[in-house]
Amino acid sequence: MASKQVLLEGMLSPVIESMGFECWGVEYVSQGRHSVLRVYIDCEAGITLENCESVSRQISGVLDVEDPISSEYTLEVSSPGMDRPLFTLSQFERFVGSTVGIKLKMPFEGKRKYQGVLKGVEQDEVVLLVEQHELLLPYEMIDKANVVA
Repeated sequence: MASKQVLLEGMLSPVIESMGFECWGVEYVSQGRHSVLRVYIDCEAGITLENCESVSRQISGVLDVEDPISSEYTLEVSSPGMDRPLFTLSQFERFVGSTVGIKLKMPFEGKRKYQGVLKGVEQDEVVLLVEQHELLLPYEMIDKANVVA
């Protein structure tokens, strides 16, 4: 995870958790002069639009005071959805048996994109079954990953 995302998640997670939600993950996408800050929240009961609005109001206040992003940006707060992104090894563990898509930072065995059944997590590696072959993908090589619904 990029350092800006780590900083933002560390800043926003306590606020989100104090409201009774889980901070599923944070994405910061720089798009020239205008960027997007995506914050994914979750809870067992599911996420409503009202939940997203109230979390957005709370974290907007924190972001205004702390001012961690110097350029213009749009704040988006949502549930992770059906094709939820996976940010942490514990999230990968929760979705063992699911089909996932993984994009790597650099090619591994000649490819950067894989889709297969998530078999497990072993230390710092994600075990993925792709076309009857088990791959051990180092977690630090993963750029993006998501559950494929």
